[in-house]
Amino acid sequence: MPKIQTQSKAALLNDHLREEIDDWLRRYPQDQRQSAVLGALRAVQHEHGYLSTEMMDAVAEYIGIPDIAVYEVASFYSMFELKPVGRHTIAVCTNISCMLRGSDRIVEHIENKLGIKTGESTPDGKFYIKREEECLAACCGAPMMQVDHVYYEHLTPERVDEILDSLEGAS
Repeated sequence: MPKIQTQSKAALLNDHLREEIDDWLRRYPQDQRQSAVLGALRAVQHEHGYLSTEMMDAVAEYIGIPDIAVYEVASFYSMFELKPVGRHTIAVCTNISCMLRGSDRIVEHIENKLGIKTGESTPDGKFYIKREEECLAACCGAPMMQVDHVYYEHLTPERVDEILDSLEGAS
């Protein structure tokens, strides 16, 4: 019976991702390779927009850890998306400082502007409003939101419009 060739899962990682993961791996002792998972997943999500099971498996194989160790990290942190979402991820802080300064109005304004609810992406795939974010660590700038990992503070509906409109032409 002929031997069936199976491709390595890690082969799904392009050279750029391998370089970035290698950079993370160099930061930790050889016996602590799992410590590079956060950085590796962040790099994969940045390139692919979300973390598919296939890409998580590729990260696990490349780092040399069990698949489940990667799934646990990816499913624990709210910064990771496990399904396709819009290109621009919007996260509005709804913790007490932001809530007291009107984050509920900001969320409502964004939902009305984009015609979607939290947890949804626009039909054109341009925007995604993350579900509730408990705290984004910018209480002094409340209300605030994070768009594609960039912080925007002291929000008003007008300021939100400026920010989102500036992204409409961006890919």
